[in-house]
Amino acid sequence: MSNRLKDVLSGYEDNYILPFFWQHGEDEAVLREEMARIHEAKIRAVCVEARPHPDFLGPKWWEDMDIILEEARARGMRVWILDDDHFPTGHAAGRLKDAPKELRRLYLSVEHVDAVGPRKNSSFMVAPVPYVPGYFETGGGDISAVIAVKRDPITGNLTEQIEDVTSKVENGKLYWDVPEGYWRIFTIIENDKGGDPKRKDYLNPLVKQSVRVLLDTIHEAFYDRYRDDFGKTIAGFFSDEPGFYNDEESFDYQSKLGKKGVTLLWSAELDQLLEGEFGSDYKKYLPFLWHDGGEMMAKIRYSYMNLVSKLYAENFTKQIGDWCREHNVEYIGHIVEDNNIHTRLGSAAGHFFRALEGQDMSGLDVVLWQLNPGFDEIPSKSFSGEADNEFYNYGLGKMATSLAHLDPKKKGRTMAEVFGAYGWVEGLKLMKWMTDHMLVRGVNYFVPHAFSPKEYPDFDCPPHFYARGKNPQYRYYKYLNEYTNRLSHLLSGGTHVATAAVLYHAEAEWSGEAMYFQKPVKELMRNQIDCDVLPCDAIVGGIEIENNKLISHGETFDCLVIPYSEALPASVLKQFAQFAKQGLPIYFIDGLPQRSCEGELISEELAFFAANENVEVIPLEDLAEIMKNNGFYDIQVKNNQPYLRYYHVQHQEMDVYMLFNEHPIQKVETELELSGTGKVVFYDAYQNIIMDAKAQVKGEKSLVSINLAPFETVVVIVGTDFAEIEISTDLKKLKTEKLVEGPWVLSTAKAEQYPDFTSWGQLESLTDISRVKGLTSFSGTMKYETEFYWKEENQRVAIDLGDVYETAEVFVNGISQGVRISTPYRFELNDLQKGKNTLVVEVTNTLVKENPDMLSRIAQHEPSGLLGPVTILVER
Repeated sequence: MSNRLKDVLSGYEDNYILPFFWQHGEDEAVLREEMARIHEAKIRAVCVEARPHPDFLGPKWWEDMDIILEEARARGMRVWILDDDHFPTGHAAGRLKDAPKELRRLYLSVEHVDAVGPRKNSSFMVAPVPYVPGYFETGGGDISAVIAVKRDPITGNLTEQIEDVTSKVENGKLYWDVPEGYWRIFTIIENDKGGDPKRKDYLNPLVKQSVRVLLDTIHEAFYDRYRDDFGKTIAGFFSDEPGFYNDEESFDYQSKLGKKGVTLLWSAELDQLLEGEFGSDYKKYLPFLWHDGGEMMAKIRYSYMNLVSKLYAENFTKQIGDWCREHNVEYIGHIVEDNNIHTRLGSAAGHFFRALEGQDMSGLDVVLWQLNPGFDEIPSKSFSGEADNEFYNYGLGKMATSLAHLDPKKKGRTMAEVFGAYGWVEGLKLMKWMTDHMLVRGVNYFVPHAFSPKEYPDFDCPPHFYARGKNPQYRYYKYLNEYTNRLSHLLSGGTHVATAAVLYHAEAEWSGEAMYFQKPVKELMRNQIDCDVLPCDAIVGGIEIENNKLISHGETFDCLVIPYSEALPASVLKQFAQFAKQGLPIYFIDGLPQRSCEGELISEELAFFAANENVEVIPLEDLAEIMKNNGFYDIQVKNNQPYLRYYHVQHQEMDVYMLFNEHPIQKVETELELSGTGKVVFYDAYQNIIMDAKAQVKGEKSLVSINLAPFETVVVIVGTDFAEIEISTDLKKLKTEKLVEGPWVLSTAKAEQYPDFTSWGQLESLTDISRVKGLTSFSGTMKYETEFYWKEENQRVAIDLGDVYETAEVFVNGISQGVRISTPYRFELNDLQKGKNTLVVEVTNTLVKENPDMLSRIAQHEPSGLLGPVTILVER
């Protein structure tokens, strides 16, 4: 039997959960209690966040950290530290406010004036607008260059006829004999004022010495005080949403080159690198970073994005990661990925894979209703505007886990910050769905958001798991965490199995028209074909072709899929040609590239692609069918199941397949076909039991019936050695015997009152409690009591509660039969007696009924209580 399966069945799995623990400067007793509640919830790590603390790095801060670490040592817990005084990381606790100019943020901006010629002895005001507090906040700065670009007389577009007229500037005025035609005169300005005004005192992530201020201020301070804990109780540091923040609109997800008026992050090193690529006169091309033009526009935009994303990776993430590893701790976190900004400027860092390369885990976050069950295609409202649900459902998770598979130092680990800022409408049911959504894409570490020791109601991004004892679902939170740890453990440490590699689209988007990588990923996932996403950097390094397959860091892919790209780097296109010569099937979706990003000629490669039998140009909608026809799949299911997700990990002794019905309403009933004929069992990670899958052998295949309720997960395990394991019978084999109709005696208890209930009265039939007079705003536990008679003995019996909102615990004759936090609400009844039996069902809703907070306003609210029908099931 696999060691990992033995671990979870014996309760010895590792910890994969490290929730945010917000600090406000609470009393010692409150901090100790909150640490106890975190540990009680079956969590063995925390990530301490200073954002709301009034004295970060001051005496009160260190006093509070001493308490947290003392509690962690006593409880065998580990501590991660969010690496700044508030998010996004980069403020360095305010140390850059009065730092020397070379350490502060530097921006490039542009102004322009139009001219017509021929006109001699013309002059133009090109000096930067003066800085005037309250009026011209981004004024001032130094002239970097003045560039005149001729315009098309019909369209007004910029042409390739350019003159650098910087030498003709005197005392802020350009004196120039304007040639014939229409001209646009650009003033390129270097300035330390620009970008997001909220981030004006932030470090410059392009400058190594600037990032070092963060390390010297925060990381070194922790090391000086707690060096003996580094690598032991202190696990590492967490960066939260660092990025460029060069745009005045912090979270404009369309912030990219070509946006008028935006400032661009700059540095002396970037200046030198661009000069190295384009020559000493490179500045004449800088206007194209803001204004559209011809061939040079594409070249300079690609070059700028390529260089700033590499500088960010080298000087920010890698420098911090190297420091952490040198000090025996790890470095984790995430950038802003929302609505495809991960390839852009603004709050992002230009390139997802580069931005996180220096960290020890891959990372992402899903907060503020970025995930909404049932919305996987059409947009839905979120607090970041209209959510691009194709990206959140088919792009984000796969992108992050692909990096974990690609980078050896990440050891297959992907961290997701989850649950935060959904409002009190979010309960354990939605949390479990979100957890499964992440697990089935390969995420295996979780940062739940958040434990807040502030007195309820804390309006800062609820829900909060304990809420000073006011969250009625807290006592059941441990069930979700045990489930999460078991599945994370079981899905970690092996080799991910997938059949397709899909190209990441960053370089293509920088250079022209481009298809998002999630478009082909969606087609594959909805057809149970798994994949990884590979960036161009991986294509040109670290990949081999063996037996017509692509090998990347221990993973094997049958083919390479290229989303439509007008342009790609020349080195990448040449590598594609080499792959095809070695026999790798390559699918270009909707067309071949037309040019290279750098302007290098690629006519030879394009001719090769058009003629080689291993290269096909195919429509997006045909991708899944073509792959299936070529045998490029891992599993098959009977009939179309677009909401059945799966994830396959191969361990030495067994294959583990996680299957998840992602739809909130529809069931999944199908037959699963697996390669091989080993013993097949189901693993229920919630109940931590193994069940016989009743697999049928058909040639070299095993066929397994799959029946999943909405939100339900099952793990299929194929192995050879299950002799030591107790095999249970699936409750789904039981049949309906009778309906439990009541009447029901109802009583209620709020979180702080439980288990002392207040009698309400009798319900003749089950109904939505939030529609019952006097209970419309009730949040807490609703207890339903009734009696029923049973005449059989020694018979396997279960109960199905039907619709429940949302956490349920069942008692028979005063003995708990278990807890369910999501569908199906089915319990085996082990304490029935012949004759009369008492049945008690306790249903706990969320705090949204009493606290309809702002974050819950965009959600679809569910009813409260037990709606049924309640049925008794028996084995026949």
